[in-house]
Amino acid sequence: MPAIQLPTPKWREDEELEIFDRSVREFFVREATPEKMATWREKGVVDRDMWTKAGEAGLLCVAGPEEYGGAGGDFRHDAVIINAMAEMGIEGFGLSLHNAIVAPYLWHYGTKEQKERWLPRMATGELVGGIAMTEPGAGSDLQGIKTTAIKQGNQYVVNGSKTFITNGQLANFIIVVAKTDPAEGAKGTSLIVVETDGAEGFERGRNLHKIGMEGNDTSELFFNDVKVPGENIIGGGEGLGFIQLMQQLPQERLNIAVQGVAAAERGLHETLEYVKGRKAFGKRILDFQNTQFKLAEVKTKLTVARVFVDHCIGLHLKGQLDAVTASMAKYWVTDIQGETIDEMLQLHGGYGYMNEYPIAQLYKDARVQRIYGGTNEIMKLLIARSL
Repeated sequence: MPAIQLPTPKWREDEELEIFDRSVREFFVREATPEKMATWREKGVVDRDMWTKAGEAGLLCVAGPEEYGGAGGDFRHDAVIINAMAEMGIEGFGLSLHNAIVAPYLWHYGTKEQKERWLPRMATGELVGGIAMTEPGAGSDLQGIKTTAIKQGNQYVVNGSKTFITNGQLANFIIVVAKTDPAEGAKGTSLIVVETDGAEGFERGRNLHKIGMEGNDTSELFFNDVKVPGENIIGGGEGLGFIQLMQQLPQERLNIAVQGVAAAERGLHETLEYVKGRKAFGKRILDFQNTQFKLAEVKTKLTVARVFVDHCIGLHLKGQLDAVTASMAKYWVTDIQGETIDEMLQLHGGYGYMNEYPIAQLYKDARVQRIYGGTNEIMKLLIARSL
């Protein structure tokens, strides 16, 4: 019996989704073995052919239009993948960023030529997606970015640096948030695509050494007079970038909430296994009242979190998830994720601090959830504006 008992949410009531879920899990059982993931963590990056295999298995651009090589699904399919990866402990593979954050900018805003040119290659894994927002001096404040893309003739010249870029070592299709008109502030912001293969002036910095999510390549990127074709501006016109970002950030924040609750649920499963098997003073850890009370609190909090996340998914599928509600989901669920995983690690005692136990990895990976996608402090500011 699962630790969290809830009826199947309406968005999951589809036999096709259950078949898809099984195929996703079978893929990861086959291609993301514990031995492979240990290697990814050691190297700080997944194997490049993992992307090609995911494309062959039909796991890339699952919500993308079929006419451009996608699977013709919707956010339900992305949610199934995110849930499966978190529940199975598949960390390091930046699939949800590629599928549910980068590619949607193309099918929502791209010109027909842009969709034809890039989406099929994203669906096969030939192109690995990344989005370069954060800079050394600008994080949650996207209006403060300094990277520029200045038009010269029929091309743009991109200059600037980005940091904390997920998929940064492997991505060869990078949406860069840049100022095409620095004098116009947010209105001068555009999204411009840099295909990095053979791009002169483009450099990858070091693969950043992180507290958690060690298997995911997170990098610095440098653009030094990188020349980009004029038709690489997403949507075909300058100055639309800030609006495009604001419209898509709710889905990014929902992704984080989905991942957060599923990872915490995995933590509960692992903790129950541990406290049922581990003994102290002649009885199981589970039999102590303190353990029962702590896990009762964890189960309650995760049940509420799961109900709220499923509610947000339902809203999103109807086009009704607003920025405020998405911010609530991102901040509250990730706070609960960190809080509950910390409690569950404590129940493992000294073993919880050992990397060989899954709870230790869950603990490390949870911390960044309150930072990326907009810090939880920024989420609270956005929510407060609605009062």
